Amino acid sequence: MSFSKLNYCQYLLSSPINYTITNLSEHLQGISHDRINRYLRGEKLTPRLLWDNVKYSLVSSDTGYLLFDDTVLDKRYSTSIELTRRYI
Repeated sequence: MSFSKLNYCQYLLSSPINYTITNLSEHLQGISHDRINRYLRGEKLTPRLLWDNVKYSLVSSDTGYLLFDDTVLDKRYSTSIELTRRYI
């Protein structure tokens, strides 16, 4: 079985909580975490690609908002975040 942009976009759209490739590989028979990781390192997946796949599924509302957050936290300060600890 091959892995494609369509597989990854469908996963992002259908997974409300856990977006990790480990979780994805657990739900795809015959596709390993390493295979998905190699694919994503070599592929350029843009926010535009995801938006093009979801924009027709959204229902607009005058009182609603759509927010995207692609924040990446600096790991140097992770020890200051409550309930975090080092995993060994």
